[in-house]
Amino acid sequence: MAIIGNDLKYKWDFESVGGTTRVKISKGEDIAHLSELDPKMWTVLSCPVKGLEIEEKSLTYMDCDGDGKLRINDVVCTSKWITGLLKNSDLLLEGKDSIRLEDIDQDNDCGKKLHAAAKQILENLGKEADSVSLADTADISAIFAKTRFNGDGVITEASSDDADLKAAIAAAVASTGGTLDRSGVQGVNADQIEAFYASLAEYAAWNDAAVEAPYGDKTDAAIAAYHALDAKVKDYFMRSRLASFSPESLAALDVQSSRIEAISAENLAGKTDEIAAYPIVRITGKSEIDLSAPVNPAWAAQFNTLVQAACPKKKVLKEEDWAAIGAEFAAYEAWKNSKAGASVESLGLDAVKTFIAKDNKAALLDLVAQDSALSEEAGNIEMVDKFLHIFRDFYRLLRNFVTLNDFYSKDEGVKAVFQAGTLLVDQRECRFCMNVADMGKHSAASASSGMYLIYCDCTTKTKPGKITIVAAMTVGDIGGLTVGKNAVYYDNTGLEWDAVITKIVENPISIAQAFWSPYRRMATAVENLISKNAADKDAKMMKDATAKINAAPAAVPAGAAPAKPAEAAPFDIGKFAGIFAALGMAVGMIGSALAALAKGIFALKWWQVILAFVGVMLVISGPAMVMAWLKLRRRNIAPLLNANGWAINASSKISIPFGETLTDIAKYPTVKLKDPYAKKGLAPWKKWLISLSSLVVAVAVLWVFNLFAWAGFKSPLPRYNTPEPVEEPVAEEVVTEVTDSTVVMQ
Repeated sequence: MAIIGNDLKYKWDFESVGGTTRVKISKGEDIAHLSELDPKMWTVLSCPVKGLEIEEKSLTYMDCDGDGKLRINDVVCTSKWITGLLKNSDLLLEGKDSIRLEDIDQDNDCGKKLHAAAKQILENLGKEADSVSLADTADISAIFAKTRFNGDGVITEASSDDADLKAAIAAAVASTGGTLDRSGVQGVNADQIEAFYASLAEYAAWNDAAVEAPYGDKTDAAIAAYHALDAKVKDYFMRSRLASFSPESLAALDVQSSRIEAISAENLAGKTDEIAAYPIVRITGKSEIDLSAPVNPAWAAQFNTLVQAACPKKKVLKEEDWAAIGAEFAAYEAWKNSKAGASVESLGLDAVKTFIAKDNKAALLDLVAQDSALSEEAGNIEMVDKFLHIFRDFYRLLRNFVTLNDFYSKDEGVKAVFQAGTLLVDQRECRFCMNVADMGKHSAASASSGMYLIYCDCTTKTKPGKITIVAAMTVGDIGGLTVGKNAVYYDNTGLEWDAVITKIVENPISIAQAFWSPYRRMATAVENLISKNAADKDAKMMKDATAKINAAPAAVPAGAAPAKPAEAAPFDIGKFAGIFAALGMAVGMIGSALAALAKGIFALKWWQVILAFVGVMLVISGPAMVMAWLKLRRRNIAPLLNANGWAINASSKISIPFGETLTDIAKYPTVKLKDPYAKKGLAPWKKWLISLSSLVVAVAVLWVFNLFAWAGFKSPLPRYNTPEPVEEPVAEEVVTEVTDSTVVMQ
């Protein structure tokens, strides 16, 4: 139905979706005019980019402001962009992943760039086709694999045919790490080229200022050993001076045997730190180290390395000798520490000098400039990928954003973007399943949805971690649904998940289920009461038995006569007579009540009995059915969507007929099958005979005890057939009129 309002410039069509009037998006022109649709008429105001059954890349392209949510402004902006690139906006309704080049509108600059970029993609892929698809844009590396320049400002060896330039690019990648080119190959950009040639110059200059190593090829090892031993050697000289100052403290300054004894019983290979704390050599009081004396095992390797390199001919090492060794390699160490251009050292000094001599820096930077000049064209190639994603998925988004047509669709193959899969549990298939983004928010909002909800944790071997889903149960009974029950969940890709029910939000499923709910509750209450009483009695019995078993019998002294058992109390006939009388009275009262009930029932006609029975059932089940009917009419998916980050702007109710389509229950054909494991019993005719005989006996007993007297069927027993006394009529005295003359009496 078309409606033109005073505040609506465009002629919109409307339809009833989910019991609510909504705008109908049925043609490309509607999409082009979305900016004119009153925001109050949109079903959804915003939804998250993640977690929907639309490719996230498509939704990210539609998220114009990049805030992670799609809002009305994002949708309107996308509608203007996509419709402006098409000659016929109705193509959006088809949801295809490809487009013919001739359908791109080239009357605007953006359309011209898109058309040229699409042609460029086909040429780069070596295809001769009149249409471009998402499969063509899926692999950006394949598009640029055969091109020298791709607009990303990164050059590779394929960017030049010159051997020297290729070698320089390879060396730059090796020394700087490089940058991944759009073609999928490592290359270098302008900054890395500058850094490469700067490192070449610095490394060459550092090598030119080289200082001779004082100990030849042993210099680096000797320097490392010197720095490792420096603190220990200086500690030795300080201890020696202190021992010279105080000879009586010599033993305390030297390694103490008690410390060695404390660890001698243990594995000394693991006590290196303890041993390293001892002096490097024994303290003698002399301010020199005898190079032939034993050295602390923890420091022996470094000490020998240094001595062999720095003072192989010395017999003793004095404090000034130690300082001289440090000064001897100071200049060499300073030069080593000032190394520059270390990133190119692996190339070798000869190669470094060759690259400096050829100086291809300017040529490489020129190649980068040529590549960067094509950045806009390369960006347009990426625009083709954006266009195709939106071209395929935009109309589906609108069917779930402006309206909820997909959710209310009669086609079972069409699902809303928030319907994540199906749950199989208790012989039912729940088709309304949603991913749960925040369990806390769902727990707060689930009750207000009015639906019977099942929350499940799902795991699968093919993916790490777990997901949480919520499923709506809209058909059948709830007797078999409990927390901890296992189920199977299939997502929309067909992947199977193991599901476990973790939470159930109870609400009516159907009016039929509500009809039996009072009886189910009463049966549960009786069952719980019986179980509780049985458990209490069992616990009491076990307690008494345990007490008797644990009670130790009193010891009987030797020779003592055994104690006489306690005499039983005499039989109290009066007590038992009272009990029997009370039982008889109770039985009589129950029988009278049953008789009164039976009398009342038999006093009614057959149709009155049926009405009375129906009335009793309605009194018990009626309130539950009415409450269920009211709640079923208020079922709404908006609270669940809001809990997942949506902003729902219109009612999204689930009517009773629609709810029945969201859950399928197992339906078996009507067949007569024989169960080989069925319990064997009497034949059916024998069962009927026993039942009828029992009924006849029951009726006969009631008749004999005169319980059918009210219906005219008196008992044959004489006690119930005593004739009632008949009262004789009393003679009436007739008095006639008395006159003055005579009196007549009869």
